[in-house]
Amino acid sequence: MATRFTLRQLEYLVAVGEAGSIARASARIHVSPPSISAAIAQLEAEFGLQLFIRRHSHGLALTTGGRRFFLAARQLLAEAEGLHALAGDISEQVRGPLGLGCLLTVAETVLPDLRRGFETAWPEVRITQHIDNQQRLIDLLLGGEIDAALTYDMDIPPEIGFEPVATLAPYAVLPAEHALAGQRSVRLEELASAKLVLLDLPFSRDYFLGLFSARGLAPRIAERAGDMAMMRAMVANGFGYSLANVPPRSATSPDGKPLAHLSLEGRHRPLALGLARPVSRRQSRALTTFAAHCHATLPHSLAGVATP
Repeated sequence: MATRFTLRQLEYLVAVGEAGSIARASARIHVSPPSISAAIAQLEAEFGLQLFIRRHSHGLALTTGGRRFFLAARQLLAEAEGLHALAGDISEQVRGPLGLGCLLTVAETVLPDLRRGFETAWPEVRITQHIDNQQRLIDLLLGGEIDAALTYDMDIPPEIGFEPVATLAPYAVLPAEHALAGQRSVRLEELASAKLVLLDLPFSRDYFLGLFSARGLAPRIAERAGDMAMMRAMVANGFGYSLANVPPRSATSPDGKPLAHLSLEGRHRPLALGLARPVSRRQSRALTTFAAHCHATLPHSLAGVATP
């Protein structure tokens, strides 16, 4: 019997199932809403199923049967994408899809340049990027939604292998007018009683607070920031100091105010930046080539960043 549906229609279905509305799916995959609506209607007619419940003010919700169909469609698409990787391995070409995650505290500093260099060298690889916190990246890896993640060696489960690429030491971020800003380094003991703008992300907060507890100190948390840009802007505007690991690209905050970056004196546990990927999953040629690209370019790229 001739197949009367296409993988493209399944892609649209999965996009709507993940986004919860045709409008959000349209923005995500850059396909017009009428085309997505038509694809879903054709699938429902072909299989004789109602896949979605249409709610006027809340978008679309998968029916019970639609949920099962959605999961099977997503699996089928993943297997179909795997044919590209298999063909690349057979032909010894670097090609096909690559789902890449990146920790949000690192992404803006390293990911665009890393991707541009890789995709210029291997234009037949199609990267889909996911920027998120550590726990979400682990979930995406375990769920098979991404192939690898550029992240830190923080609470990596045994099912995930971690390959370090660069080592990043912690440093202090201060307003330029701070009394200590003229120094090259500072002791954590000198900062503990001052107001701290904590980078408040899963695992990251525990790491930075652990630097204090390792020395028997208790920081004075005055503010919390959910991303690096906000943390730097709050410090520059006098809300306190902060700690970070990713070397800054510039000595100014996102709103243009000056910052000071000081090394921390003494021995403090650094974080390893590297590539996390499931240990049991087949590694495509695109993925192994990307890993080699990370080793070749990231240490040099980070060494060229403005450091404390």
